Amino acid sequence: MRAVRYHGPKQPLQLEEVPAPTAEPGQVVVQVTAAGLCHTELHFLSGLLDLGVQPVTLGHEVVGRVAQVGAGVTELEEGQRVIVYYYVGCGRCRHCLVGDENLCGALVAEYGFISDGGFAGALKVPARNCIPLPDHLSDEAAAPIGCSVTTGIHAMNLARVSAGNVVLVYGIGAVGLGIVQLASRAGAEVIAVSRTPAKLEKAMSLGAAHAIDATADSVAERVRDITAGHGADVVMELVATRATMEQSTKAIAKRGRLVFIGYSEDSYTVHPIQLVITEASVMGSVGNTLAELQQAVELVSRGRVTTVVDRTLPLEEFQKGIDALTRSEPVGKVVLLP
Repeated sequence: MRAVRYHGPKQPLQLEEVPAPTAEPGQVVVQVTAAGLCHTELHFLSGLLDLGVQPVTLGHEVVGRVAQVGAGVTELEEGQRVIVYYYVGCGRCRHCLVGDENLCGALVAEYGFISDGGFAGALKVPARNCIPLPDHLSDEAAAPIGCSVTTGIHAMNLARVSAGNVVLVYGIGAVGLGIVQLASRAGAEVIAVSRTPAKLEKAMSLGAAHAIDATADSVAERVRDITAGHGADVVMELVATRATMEQSTKAIAKRGRLVFIGYSEDSYTVHPIQLVITEASVMGSVGNTLAELQQAVELVSRGRVTTVVDRTLPLEEFQKGIDALTRSEPVGKVVLLP
């Protein structure tokens, strides 16, 4: 079967022929029908994210149909449509025991990171990592749930977003559009920040109350103006360059929370007094839990959250998607169709 393979930092991705997987006991083989491209792929290519595993098939936002069922699997049937949870924890550490597989220090698998992912004809995963999808949700609309929506849910939970909060979403990619909707539906006042007018327009249509053009404004000053000096109770930092991190920090309200979801080559530098006098908190957010994926599927299925797909491409045109992401063109997600 065909697969898009990563061979190390600074090396181009390659479309190659690889052996098709076979289900082992407790596992299923999922025939991939849609897989989302993520900025994580760009971090692999640049070398910013180097997990030391290569070659490996990328792709962690995966939807497909169960093609083969391994011994002992009773909860899934061949032909069933599913979305894949991309973490497999050790099942024994303190994090796994409370459902936080995304923090497991001894991962058995992480699809699209250290284990072969969904930019391929098929992949094999434990049956428990497959969440059934409703018939009314298309494959391409479902694929972004696995990262764009779940990452937002996880960050929202960590930040304790509640009604009445001011939430600054700094960076309106696919995850940012998910957070805009989630925060708005939680009763927060959402401020969207982007350099791209089309992305700000989409954010406003999905629930943002305010839009700030990052190229024309001092973001922190605009946030203070909008909030009558209060600032943002929660800043979702999805860009994390030196310039955006400086503005994000200046925009935090007293006892506000700065949540890093995105990252870049730049380091975060802050004088402690900036956090001390405001009692602000700074935290990171990585991935999601299986329970959060289940919640995300439910929200999208009920129309409470909408995934935004900018374009679909056949698997062999993956480089067009990578190039578009590099130029920050897509409004929403690029989805590959193997």
